[in-house]
Amino acid sequence: MSEAIRRQTIDDLMDAWAQDERLELIDGEIVQRPMARFHHGLAQSGLNFQVQTQQLGGGQRGGWWIVTEVSVRYNEHQCPSHDLAGWRRERLPTPPAGVVDIVPDWVCEILSPGHERKDLVHHLLLLQRVGVPYYWIISPEDRSLIAYALEDGRYTLIFSAEYPEGETPERARIAPFEAGEIDLSAVFGDEG
Repeated sequence: MSEAIRRQTIDDLMDAWAQDERLELIDGEIVQRPMARFHHGLAQSGLNFQVQTQQLGGGQRGGWWIVTEVSVRYNEHQCPSHDLAGWRRERLPTPPAGVVDIVPDWVCEILSPGHERKDLVHHLLLLQRVGVPYYWIISPEDRSLIAYALEDGRYTLIFSAEYPEGETPERARIAPFEAGEIDLSAVFGDEG
């Protein structure tokens, strides 16, 4: 008779972090996050800069907390680390300590080769289920950005663009940051 496989919990993840913090909890399994590659880092820092600059426009304090590589506890068996996540300051007036247990208002994942299913399927369905209003996916390899908004409990495509090598990315207004333009050249590492 085979033993039932025990689903790991947030407590197991916290214990494992003592040896390696590049771990996350996905469907009750502790998994290693992929090593970041140069273009992944360019997309992450480029988008972070674009969103932060927009939020601080003219030196004003923005209405968002935007954080990179943040662990969010959605339930006892789900604690992924998001490439970028944002919370409206009206919902989260002060930054929390440790693992965040408040659902973000926006999440952006940057695809890593061999780990696409996690971002394209698992995270999309998890974030939809818990009610994250906006979910973006960036593929540095495909030079593409896809953005979803939650409508009636389901994600709806609100923006998609692909920029083949040699094609200059545009500036775009994408919810929830549509008040200003995001220079997608900075996101895809193009000189602008």
